[in-house]
Amino acid sequence: MPPINSASLNAIPFWQAFWFWLKLGCISFGGPAGQIALMHRELVEKRRWISEGRFLHALNYCMLLPGPEAQQLATYLGWLMHRTLGGVVAGLLFILPSLLLLLLLSWGYLLYGEHPWVAALFYGIKPAIAAIVLHAAWRIGGRVMKHPLLWAIAVAAFVAIFAFQLPFPLIVLSAALIGFIGSKVTPAVFSVDGHTAWKKSDGPALIDDTTPTPAHALFRWQRFAVVAVCGVLLWALPMLTLFLTLGWQHQLTQMSWFFTKAALLTFGGAYAVLPYVYQGAVDKFGWLTPGQMMDGLALGETTPGPLIMVVVFVAFVGAYVHASFGPDLMVLAGITAALLVSWFTFLPSFIFILAGGPLVESTQGKLQLTAPLTAISAAVVGVIVNLALFFAYHVLWPTGFTGAIDWQAACIALVAALALFVAKQGLMRVIAVAALLGLVLSFWSSY
Repeated sequence: MPPINSASLNAIPFWQAFWFWLKLGCISFGGPAGQIALMHRELVEKRRWISEGRFLHALNYCMLLPGPEAQQLATYLGWLMHRTLGGVVAGLLFILPSLLLLLLLSWGYLLYGEHPWVAALFYGIKPAIAAIVLHAAWRIGGRVMKHPLLWAIAVAAFVAIFAFQLPFPLIVLSAALIGFIGSKVTPAVFSVDGHTAWKKSDGPALIDDTTPTPAHALFRWQRFAVVAVCGVLLWALPMLTLFLTLGWQHQLTQMSWFFTKAALLTFGGAYAVLPYVYQGAVDKFGWLTPGQMMDGLALGETTPGPLIMVVVFVAFVGAYVHASFGPDLMVLAGITAALLVSWFTFLPSFIFILAGGPLVESTQGKLQLTAPLTAISAAVVGVIVNLALFFAYHVLWPTGFTGAIDWQAACIALVAALALFVAKQGLMRVIAVAALLGLVLSFWSSY
């Protein structure tokens, strides 16, 4: 396909796109589904910068990748419109407001988290989080679970992590293997496309279905190798610096390595990787307590950007509480850990897009979700249900099953579940109402 004349790309001014990506980073609440829908409404329906087909083609590729698909989609579209600089700017602006806000919130949480008013707000939000996580499993299941075999994979994944405490990476790899084998035996079972509902025409776009591939998006092995090598160096140099200066067992080095692995295992979105983050941050390394992990998820739900940004809270609190740089530099340790973890979490996403984008453009109209991804998504449903039950256990029975159930928390969880499943309310409204209920019940029970 011949390269496009640059005039159509120049029709989308870079600075106009810059301000759009910045605005998106500040208002992208509602999780990946809401963020993708917002991009679709603005770029496809309203501004007509990109066509429906090109948008879905990019989205399907991002759904194949580990990592936050909404942030990757923004990076891909920014790259398609304005080359590498456009992709980097779009991806960074998508996460930067959330990063800065979570740094401030994490610091405030450590300073004022025990204040009665703050504790009362979190008392209401925590039960709602359990309902929100369960609702996430329901949404993913509704998109993927179209056959009894996929239900069986979900149940097996739940049993594997709940009863046998198998590590999340093993569950993901096992599901991928089942999907690969299933694609050969029963391919129809694993052919799921969750985005067909958007396939409609909105008229011609600046980058349309029939627009030839831009010159910078043509696949070349030399460019692919350069991007891949740069990506490896951008990962290896800071990791080597940490190893040589702090040692392999230092908390910041371990965080960087752990979240590098997490970045490569987040198939199915942030909710899918939360069990893995919990296993490492709480069970294995002890960076956070179960209650702090839930508080971090609550803060992550109330901020814009991808939910995986909860890693900023995990890193900040872990390094601050454990005084990674000593008792006099706790805030510096928290900020350093949060920035390092953000780097190692999101770097792979940028490399996947900048290196793989030209190859994807060369397969326009042919790329579909693969069978392994469908099987992984089914397994993710079971894993997320386990996470929801775990959160519910810690909220409803704060002293364990031997103690009494917290009926007030149970009522808040029920209200949140009804609002999500029956009334179809948005996350921000549910969290706000839950926080208000927590405030009222906490102070009512204290008098």
